[in-house]
Amino acid sequence: MEYYETKIDGETKYKGVIVEVTLDNAALHTGERVKREVVHHPGGVTVLPVDENGMAYLVRQFRYPFGRMLLEAPAGKLEPGEEPRSAALRELSEETGLVCDELIDLGASLASPGYCTEVLHIYLALGLHQHEAHPDAGEYLNVERHPLKELVEQCMRGELEDGKTNIAVLKAARVLEERNG
Repeated sequence: MEYYETKIDGETKYKGVIVEVTLDNAALHTGERVKREVVHHPGGVTVLPVDENGMAYLVRQFRYPFGRMLLEAPAGKLEPGEEPRSAALRELSEETGLVCDELIDLGASLASPGYCTEVLHIYLALGLHQHEAHPDAGEYLNVERHPLKELVEQCMRGELEDGKTNIAVLKAARVLEERNG
């Protein structure tokens, strides 16, 4: 059986720099009325750069909601009207200073579909060339190189906490494994 919910109306409770939060009234397929909180997000990109030696470039940055530094694949939000592929190339350059010869689409992931509209587009960057990084104002991060094989093991042991990074690492490893035989 297919279940569905239909929005009746909604009210904006918060409108911030990145997200808007609404409290919606919805009708279930049964006709029952429910309230739904929705965080509206413009979406984002994650890009995992991997060099010819199997080294992946990640960034370590302070994440305010968790009060500590986290290791993550380079990522960022989509600007209005921006295509995910362009955003991935932009974030790769801004955060790491890298440009790539090949950008492979690894698919999209729904960040937290129970309450948030954020869709993350995930990419693998190959054929890397180093240039100068130029992070956004107020963005402080350290670029680190890690063997992709070790990152896969860290994912499997639960040591990499960031969801988008786990997805990017595991999908990139699979693509490269299939490509290289």
